[in-house]
This record gives sequence, structure tokens and C-alpha cells, in this order.
Amino acid sequence: MPRDDALFRELVAPFEPPVDHDLIRSIEAELGIRLPEAYIRLSRVHNGGHLALNAHRTEQPTTWATDHVGITSIAAIGRTAPFSLCGELGNAFWVREWGYPDIGVYFADCPSAGHDMIALDYRASGEPRVVHVDQEVDFRITAVAANFASFVDGLVPESDFP
Repeated sequence: MPRDDALFRELVAPFEPPVDHDLIRSIEAELGIRLPEAYIRLSRVHNGGHLALNAHRTEQPTTWATDHVGITSIAAIGRTAPFSLCGELGNAFWVREWGYPDIGVYFADCPSAGHDMIALDYRASGEPRVVHVDQEVDFRITAVAANFASFVDGLVPESDFP
């Protein structure tokens, strides 16, 4: 996992402590999926948090911009922090309360305060791709990255975009 030290904002504590094997397996069981190994590796170093590298290029326009999406934070693997994958404002909240499509796991939020989210899309077999889901346009799904590792590799500061 590249750039762990530059990925998150300086001096911001992770949302939860680093994960252990038992917690990972129990979260995966609750979600009904296998998390990407790159997500697990990142969570062993820094388990969720607000991002310094807070944008990702897209091939298609979104309601955020014509060429990228903004990303505020990545959810921790856990249950304790509200925005953890299984926290009170985690994946189930977005599907149940906001009506987001049940395509996988919503793991990152955007600057729109819930009007668009970043998800691991498990609809196809193999490793899940990363997608942007936009509530403002009938939950339109836009591809962001082929997998979690390439998603992290593609994160850049929002200031890289004019």
C-alpha cells in the first residue's frame, strides 16, 4: 500500500485502532463480503480517517466535477466509531436510511454530506471495483477505480484540479 504516511491529514487520529484478524472476520461476516486485502493492510496502519489526498480522477463527469470526485474520509473497519463500516452511520445506514443501492460496501464519504458516496461494488465476480454513487441523479453509478489498491494509488489533493 503506497503513500500511507501522506494519505491521511496530519495529526488526525484514525477513526478506530488498527484492526486484528478477529475483528476483520466479524465485520466481513456482518457485511456478507470479503474486504479487499489492500483495505485491510491500510487499516492495520491507519484505520479510517479524513484524507489529505482528497480527490480521484474519473473518466466520466459527476455532479462534483467534470473530471474527478472529492472524497472526505475513508471508513474504519469496525463498529465503535459512528462512520466505521458497521458503525451507527456506516454501510447499513446508507442503504437503509438514504436508500443507496445495496451493491456492496459504502466505505468513503464525499464533501456533499451524504448526497454521494464511494463504494466497493461487489456485483461482478472477483475483486470489487470502486465506484461513485450519486444520490442526486437517481443513484447513478460511475466507475472510479478497478480495485481498492488502484483507488488509493489514484488519490491526489483536490488542489491538483483547476
